[in-house]
Amino acid sequence: MKKYRCTVCGYIYDPDKGDPDSGIAPGTPFEDIPDEWACPLCGAAKEDFVPLD
Repeated sequence: MKKYRCTVCGYIYDPDKGDPDSGIAPGTPFEDIPDEWACPLCGAAKEDFVPLD
């Protein structure tokens, strides 16, 4: 699964780790995260993330 980077603060969403503090379980692909999810560090919208190569 691809990792995604926040273009605002550089936070990396790693699907293997998820975002448990925001209710996103480990193993959740970025595409399956609800659209209202926000970056846990800076609060940027999901649309502000780009895939890492």
